[in-house]
Amino acid sequence: MSIPGQALSGTGSPSNDCHISYGSSVQDLSDKTQFPSFLRTTATDNFQAYGLAKLVIYFNWTWIGILAEDNDYGHQGSHLLKQELEKADVCVEFLLAIPGVFSGTRADNIIEVLERSTAKVIVVFSTSNSVRQVMQRVVSRNITGKIWIASDGWSTLNQLSTAEFLKICEGTLGFSVRRGYMPGFKEFLDRIHPSRTPEDIFLRIFWEHMFNCKWPIQVQNHTVSIIVNEASTLCTGNEVLQSLDLPFMDMSDLSTSYNAYNAVYSVAHALHNLKLCQPGEGPFVNRTCADTHNFQPWQLLHYIRNVHFKNSNGEEVFFDANGNPPGIYDILNWQPTPKRTFKFVTVGRFDSRASSGLELTLNQSSITWNGGEKQVPQSVCSKSCPLGYKKISIPGKPTCCFDCVQCSEGEIANKTDSTECMKCSDDDWPNQEKDECVKKPMEFLSYEEPLGKVLAAASLGAAVFPAAILIIFIQRQNTPLVKANNRELSYLLLFSLFLCALCALVFIGRPVTVTCLVRQVAFGITFALCLSCILAKTVIVVIAFKATNSDSKIKRWVGPQLAKSIVIIAMAFQVILCALWLVLSPPSVERINSYKIGTTVVECNEGSPAAFWCMLGYMGLLAMVSFVVAFISRKLPDCFNEARFITFSMLVFISVWLSFIPAYLSTRGKYMVAVEIFAILSSTCGLMSCIFIPKCYIILLRPDMNTKEFLLGRGKFITKKQK
Repeated sequence: MSIPGQALSGTGSPSNDCHISYGSSVQDLSDKTQFPSFLRTTATDNFQAYGLAKLVIYFNWTWIGILAEDNDYGHQGSHLLKQELEKADVCVEFLLAIPGVFSGTRADNIIEVLERSTAKVIVVFSTSNSVRQVMQRVVSRNITGKIWIASDGWSTLNQLSTAEFLKICEGTLGFSVRRGYMPGFKEFLDRIHPSRTPEDIFLRIFWEHMFNCKWPIQVQNHTVSIIVNEASTLCTGNEVLQSLDLPFMDMSDLSTSYNAYNAVYSVAHALHNLKLCQPGEGPFVNRTCADTHNFQPWQLLHYIRNVHFKNSNGEEVFFDANGNPPGIYDILNWQPTPKRTFKFVTVGRFDSRASSGLELTLNQSSITWNGGEKQVPQSVCSKSCPLGYKKISIPGKPTCCFDCVQCSEGEIANKTDSTECMKCSDDDWPNQEKDECVKKPMEFLSYEEPLGKVLAAASLGAAVFPAAILIIFIQRQNTPLVKANNRELSYLLLFSLFLCALCALVFIGRPVTVTCLVRQVAFGITFALCLSCILAKTVIVVIAFKATNSDSKIKRWVGPQLAKSIVIIAMAFQVILCALWLVLSPPSVERINSYKIGTTVVECNEGSPAAFWCMLGYMGLLAMVSFVVAFISRKLPDCFNEARFITFSMLVFISVWLSFIPAYLSTRGKYMVAVEIFAILSSTCGLMSCIFIPKCYIILLRPDMNTKEFLLGRGKFITKKQK
């Protein structure tokens, strides 16, 4: 607020005069190159601008308007305020100048902007005269719902404290220069009387103005009473000031007076320090002191710049290098009274001396907002983006105006008004609100899920049957049918089918290193053993039939050693292949995040796909050889008709695994594992059904056919028939 300051002037050029202002806050006066002898006891507008910006930021207002008086006070203050707001990413919807000289056209333009404005908070950097003109127009146009932020130029403007402005100005927050108690000041005002200081002509004029009276005048030693008009009377000196409701008698607002009080005491302390100077210890050239009876203004200026004392309120009074005091402001809230006026309630304080971030203190619960609301009103161009959303700027709009867009798949925003979304790690995934990364659910064929339970039960069921058949065969091992089908190979084949069914269990459950190493190898070796036994059976059938001729040269091959040799040799290739696989490129656990969104697929990486397909191809080779040999021997006499069942079993086996290949390649994750388990169990059951169910039927239900005579009889019958 620009108020002329008091000055102490001495001899010398004006630039050497000493000026102490108690009301001028314009920032330009801090420039010591232009105003070297200027000091003040009121804070500069840069402190006020900084404090007003802190107030706006405190309430999270990001969309405001600024009105500034068209003079240095308004221009510089609003410019500093805008700079501070922009640093904090607060957007200014408009910055308009209030004309110093009333202009209806310019005032109407301001009102039109206020009516269109979406900003609810308006900061006004102005003095009382200019802002009153604007507020009168605001009332006439009934512009309500705004929160006015007042600079110190009008924060205690009593002319707006009327019922007319109650609806508009309620809840206004204002910065007021610091106020303080001055001991004896009220008593001094109470004792004011012209008779006490008859030489004070201004006091006599004041008295006449207050009581609408005239003092008698002396004309040639005669007292003459002059009555100007009928309403005026003679001043008697018996009038009592306390009987009048005078604003300057109000001790609740001594801001300007308090600054003047500090200015006077600064001069007094400077004079005192000047007088205490000891010769030879002075601050001037050759350590001289000033002449207390004839000092120069620049000498007093030196002492004023260096004063540092505590006043009667215990507050420190000093000047910085630019001649400014610290920025201390009371924050006032305009609250209505029952008399439909305003009371200016102190709700906070701004102190530039406090640590960064602690300069502003507010008692938010004691603030009354426009309309009597207790909740802090919002003033934003766009509502805050919630968690899980990011801000997208709107072309042609300020940064405070934006759209909120939900984060993309795999990204989160864990704070409001995020400008970017953060990508979750490979093992994490956003929750439903997209404000937190959570661990992805692991997908694998589990024993707990229905599919895993069904396949596990099927595996155990498929293992029960070969075990039961093996028990039956052992119990009936001396029957002709069991003997005729090579007991040892049948036992080994049933045992291998039992292992084939159980190996499916290794594929179920969360993959770990051990199961990944074992499961394909177990599958390959058990099925190789099974197919080796079947191959040995078919070869033995053919050789045995050929050896029945008396002149056959292959009789010496018939025997248990042949079957063992076939099984061992056929198995050896598969075992060697699996061993090389485990040594050179072993399977391992792998986590795949790209296959299924939001899920980590845990599966076994087979290490070497070539080794897997070679193992499967070798099994196919054994099956094909067994099929061909069995097909060739399918028309042998009935006592050797096992070849027919082997032929059917190989057809089932080959069909299952040929169907497995496209199904396996077209699935991933747990379903790929389920396809392989299904193929294992299907082929196991197919082999068991085709080879052993007919034999169990005869053993258990047709014991009359399980005799040597019957088998030999059927063999002779068929032989004669064929002939």
